[in-house]
Amino acid sequence: MRAWAGLPLVAAVLLAVAALLALTLGTPVVPPHRVPGALAGGSGGSDDLATVLIREIRLPRLLLALVAGACLGAAGLVLQEALRNPLAVPEMLGVSSGAALGVAAPLVLSLSLPLWAHPLLAVAGAGLGGVLTLAAAGFGRGPSAVLLTGAAVAAALQAALLVLMVLADQLDLQLIYRYLLGSFAGRGWDAWGGVWPWLLAAAPLLVLCLPVLAVLRLGDETAGALGVRVRRARLAALAVAVLLIAPVVAVCGPVAWVGFLAPHLARRLRPGADVVRLLPWAVVWGAVVTVWADLAARLALAPTETPVGAWTALVGVPVGVALLKAGRRPREPHARNRPGAPYEPQGPYEPQGPYAPQNPYEPSGAYEPSGRSVAVGPYTVAAPARTSEEASRHGRTGRP
Repeated sequence: MRAWAGLPLVAAVLLAVAALLALTLGTPVVPPHRVPGALAGGSGGSDDLATVLIREIRLPRLLLALVAGACLGAAGLVLQEALRNPLAVPEMLGVSSGAALGVAAPLVLSLSLPLWAHPLLAVAGAGLGGVLTLAAAGFGRGPSAVLLTGAAVAAALQAALLVLMVLADQLDLQLIYRYLLGSFAGRGWDAWGGVWPWLLAAAPLLVLCLPVLAVLRLGDETAGALGVRVRRARLAALAVAVLLIAPVVAVCGPVAWVGFLAPHLARRLRPGADVVRLLPWAVVWGAVVTVWADLAARLALAPTETPVGAWTALVGVPVGVALLKAGRRPREPHARNRPGAPYEPQGPYEPQGPYAPQNPYEPSGAYEPSGRSVAVGPYTVAAPARTSEEASRHGRTGRP
């Protein structure tokens, strides 16, 4: 059985345990045996505290964390495959910063907008940041150039956010500060109105772009030779990633580095798999990471709740870097091939079969050694004796 055959069971157990803890732990604690009844409607009617707590507060928060992690994991994989860069994440390409800027600007400018308009602004800001990065870096012709340009664009957008925070009053400043760190606190069923339409639009587009991503992995020249228009394909992949990231950022804020950790977990657990097989694993591990990070945000410093984005960044960056280094670690060379090891000659090649001579340095046949020796490399080989015809010819020409 292959080593990864039991991974679906492990992921299912992690998700089930996280879901149970998310529904039961907190203030107050709900016993696990009351969870099924509360999900079904409760036995005490709508006034039952456990029913209201689970169905109206904890369940929508759990589902939102699952969907947000899945979207961020898929978006991170799309960006890394499209740009052929394992460090290509939304936080380093200006996508998350652009989405946050699009949502925070109306708040500071005191513009009253309906809730459904926030994802539109997030999509516009995320698209602007991604297009600026690709345009400045030459549409990804060099992976390192895209990464450096994306870091510069993200820094510029974050500087614009700092300017907005200076102009905001005290109440808006607190709201923007918590929003920029990412949090699922206070998100109920009304938050789903700004998420599910975009996810329905992004899911089929994500499936359609997978074959193109598999070709882009081969390199720009090979993809162009196979008929793929590289710039258009890369823009299409960016558009799909924006549709996955922007609704999450609009509702929850930028939950950092989930798009970096989830694809590397998928590659570590399924080495050598193509992008079609990696996508489900990136989705699953993104959901697992986000739900467990939300549990830590709720319970680690209870009764104070910390932002979930702080936990994902705190855990995601070192673990992702460790996975990246482990994936690139070269194999241990053979002792004979290690640097500084003494040279061990393998010996001369000895042909097999009926043509193999008894001694490769002593020719057989009509010739006999004449006593002369000829140096050939590190060996001394006995020269064959001249025949009478060769001796007379050499005598006539005067050559030795």
